[in-house]
Amino acid sequence: MSESTDKGNYFFFKSPLGPLLVAEKDGYLVRIDFTERSNTRISSSLTEGFKEAETPILTEARRQLEEYFQGKRTGFNLPYQLQGTFFQKQAWETLLKIGYGEIWSYAKQASSMGRPKAVRAVGQANGRNPLTIIIPCHRVTGKNGSLTGYGSGLDRKQQLLDLEEKFNPGQRRWS
Repeated sequence: MSESTDKGNYFFFKSPLGPLLVAEKDGYLVRIDFTERSNTRISSSLTEGFKEAETPILTEARRQLEEYFQGKRTGFNLPYQLQGTFFQKQAWETLLKIGYGEIWSYAKQASSMGRPKAVRAVGQANGRNPLTIIIPCHRVTGKNGSLTGYGSGLDRKQQLLDLEEKFNPGQRRWS
């Protein structure tokens, strides 16, 4: 497989919770992150050298994100490419099993991965999630339901949980 000479494209999306950077390379999303408090644990090399341009995949990502924020979408159907270790990718794929409005503990996520003792490592992997919202790391809390860890801030994590509760009232499930 040859390396593309095109570095990729990005645009900024004004969400109700703040501006988001949405980036793609070769037709795959590679990064979505709130910009005013970018997650410093996510490598900037994911978008280094990219140019600002709207592409079909970025337009579709915008449409789906708008639907999510309006309560019309509970999941995403977008092609993405994850860069990370095997363990990180496993943690991120496990996050996709958490339903809209559902909340898991880090312990449940680790157990679901077949790694019940890897709770801290799961938290660290979630902190490096390059596709915020799309891969819903905001749906993971501490063992007792307390808000812990979120690259874009605990206030933003709470806002995302509240948004999902607003459009799915009484359906919040903690497990």
